[in-house]
Amino acid sequence: MTMMTRMFAGTTALALSAGLAAAEPALIYDLGGKFDKSFNEAAFGGAQRWVEETGGTYKELEMQSEAQREQALRRLAETGANPIVMTGFAFGDVLNKVAPDYPDVKFAIIDMVVEQPNVQSVVFTEEEGSYLAGIMAAMASESGTVGFIGGMDIPLIHKFECGYAQGFKSVKPDGQVLINYTGTTPAAWNDPVKGGELAKAQISQGADVVYAAAGGTGIGVLQAVADEGKLGIGVDSNQNHLHPGQMLTSMVKRVDNAVFDAFTAGDALEPGVKVMDLAAEGVGVAVDENNQDLITPEMQAAVDEAKAGIADGSIEVHDYMADNTCPVE
Repeated sequence: MTMMTRMFAGTTALALSAGLAAAEPALIYDLGGKFDKSFNEAAFGGAQRWVEETGGTYKELEMQSEAQREQALRRLAETGANPIVMTGFAFGDVLNKVAPDYPDVKFAIIDMVVEQPNVQSVVFTEEEGSYLAGIMAAMASESGTVGFIGGMDIPLIHKFECGYAQGFKSVKPDGQVLINYTGTTPAAWNDPVKGGELAKAQISQGADVVYAAAGGTGIGVLQAVADEGKLGIGVDSNQNHLHPGQMLTSMVKRVDNAVFDAFTAGDALEPGVKVMDLAAEGVGVAVDENNQDLITPEMQAAVDEAKAGIADGSIEVHDYMADNTCPVE
């Protein structure tokens, strides 16, 4: 089996066969795998919803290494895929290079801004959703110490961290937020063993609520937190079902909506920057049958008040990407 055959193995990769009459959209997952129960899986969910609602088919590709990014984009463009959606900031430089070579193809990139006339850049206000998660963590914590475990140590994940810390400190200004990252390379997204070890270390330091913003690594974090009888906070997808009763919430990032909207737009996809914020329900905190017993009326009221404050501007949540600082750390 050739490398490209392996790259395109998947639900609708078979659509690469010649003779297709109409362009199909395509989705490229970042490292960590389609079923990471987090970021990539949220993208997959949006594509599947599009299939269910339209009866259409799409091409998909799971990245196996950094070296495949440019080759994957070019191969999809040459097979007629349109639009091509990719998950993750790491596609930024490659897309900036590839997009001009295929002016008739529309591209959408999630979590990075690429200024090309045929590219839609979808960004989220992760700090706003994380602020709400921080409020909930503060109100649920008995020790006054909570944790944050990020995947790759990059400014994007510091947006989650800073918003979480700001929300927490708004309730418990004298409380403590323990912070760790699992690495500085893309491998940091897929190391559940290390994630679990970091979670246990934070718990040993008193953390009784731990927020994982680490892709597939977060599965190890949340497992360790559940094993220790503490509360976890999931990310991107609604992960409350992973450990019912021990997931305080999940900071959902509607990557699924971004993919669904791009697929629906087809070759009419509008270029430019698309911001999915709290007001547009691009981010939020999940409450369902798996965690509703943990959410007190006071906690829900505090979250609702914060949502209103963020919407009307009376609460300003810091965007780490603006200046790479966090005012509460």
